[in-house]
Amino acid sequence: MTSSLFDIRGKTALITGGSRGIGRMIARAYVEAGARVYLVARNPETCEQTAAELARLGECHALPAELSRMGEIERLAEAFAARESALHVLINNAGTAWGNTIEDFPEKGWDKVMDLNLKAPFFLLQKLLPLLEKAGSVEDPARVINLGSVDGLHMPLFDNFSYGASKAGIHHLTRMLAAHLAGRHINVNAIAPGYFDTDMTEPMLGIMGLDKLMSIVPAKRLGQADDISGVGVFLAARASAYITGVTLPVDGGLIGAS
Repeated sequence: MTSSLFDIRGKTALITGGSRGIGRMIARAYVEAGARVYLVARNPETCEQTAAELARLGECHALPAELSRMGEIERLAEAFAARESALHVLINNAGTAWGNTIEDFPEKGWDKVMDLNLKAPFFLLQKLLPLLEKAGSVEDPARVINLGSVDGLHMPLFDNFSYGASKAGIHHLTRMLAAHLAGRHINVNAIAPGYFDTDMTEPMLGIMGLDKLMSIVPAKRLGQADDISGVGVFLAARASAYITGVTLPVDGGLIGAS
């Protein structure tokens, strides 16, 4: 009984930003758990390469797309619908950041981040809504999992104004969507990762150093693949069927202790 609560075999998942970092960590866990996974990434070569690597472990396919453009969001949704009749799990993980002082922060640094981090998740869900509705049921709703950040929950360590605002926005959008879609058998939750061993964390480590950064994290370590992939599986599985509208920090205690 307990094992069946975390069983995602046979579910179909679409993971944006799935070629590296947290997206790839969750994608690998899903593939190994028996889900059929579609990876979305901006670079076609990288997307295809990652999908091929994960396909050695199970079923994984590449659907390259540049999600900062509406036309690409529509094209991706059409391409996915041509392959699948239902979507059990949509993971909105693709994102970007921009750092600069308040005096010098450029408009393009605002628009680029907001378009990918906040606008794209909403409109991709909108275009895939019919397929999510087909997958959901009262007992086991379809899932939308948005990747937020601890920078949307506390004061960021660096001047990443558009990034922090976009992540706070995705947390609130998660609550709004959850309220609107619960009756349509679609759960919407968010994960707010802390500091993980990814490309996005490398610049921060270069500036602060690992010891100083870890001094503010109660767990005293970076997050690893199992830390985030386990949460990703839980939010896609029957075990979380009665959870919606939640933003879950996965941060080694950073937010809870601040």
